[in-house]
Amino acid sequence: MTSAGPDVSVRVAWADDAAAIAALQLRAWPDLYAGSVPVDALPSGPEAEAAAAETWARSLARPADARNRVLVALERNRPTGFVVLTPAADPDCDPVADAEVVELVVAAADRGRGHGSRLLQAAAETLQADRFTRAVLWSIAADDALRAFLVGAGWAADGAHRRLDLTGDGTTVVSQVRLHTSLV
Repeated sequence: MTSAGPDVSVRVAWADDAAAIAALQLRAWPDLYAGSVPVDALPSGPEAEAAAAETWARSLARPADARNRVLVALERNRPTGFVVLTPAADPDCDPVADAEVVELVVAAADRGRGHGSRLLQAAAETLQADRFTRAVLWSIAADDALRAFLVGAGWAADGAHRRLDLTGDGTTVVSQVRLHTSLV
């Protein structure tokens, strides 16, 4: 007798998902920014999660642009990850043709189980339905795992890079590289 695999899916996020998305995001940031941002500089704890959930709820209920999308990966009813999509804002991008994957997060305990691949595929299909022809994503330069995942999915570096000053005083600077993929 064979047992069925887990019930997994990806769907558009609802405002009711705000608390789960906030928790996923804030728990992922220490790994994402390890070595780049001091851990104590990152928001954490119940108050930070509540504030982030409120911000997410507002954003999900009233997106600033009809093409701003958040997709959530689920295992049964439990959110395991999310992806944020929006028209690209870089000066060398066309916001009509180019989309940006702003954030792609899968809970550490759920990585390696296909949730990231499902999110990326659903993101591509959603962006194609919104008539975007290219997608870009800014990755932390030291995040070899994310870049390897994206390259394995057909993405490539496009030569663009930037340095973000997160504190405004030069003490916390994050180097990023931009990857892109065709959606046609």
